[in-house]
Amino acid sequence: MQRVRIGLTGLAFVFVLVLLAAIFINPSDEEPITADTVEQQLTAEGNEAAAAEPAAPKEPLAELGVAPGNIDSNSTANSTDRPTPGL
Repeated sequence: MQRVRIGLTGLAFVFVLVLLAAIFINPSDEEPITADTVEQQLTAEGNEAAAAEPAAPKEPLAELGVAPGNIDSNSTANSTDRPTPGL
């Protein structure tokens, strides 16, 4: 039982030591987040979104090349270009 207690105490000591080392060795260069910085970010993002609203794509899968663009134009092009197999 004493070995378990010593092992857990040592593990807790190493854990605290690693946490302290992480805090003091590599401090962050970022500014702390305050209410003012959050408010400024929200207003900047709102202005950017309002200024540049891109037009919604008509068929996003067709633009990616995953699905055919227009079924009507594809069916007429296929019927005139190729003969029907088996006939």
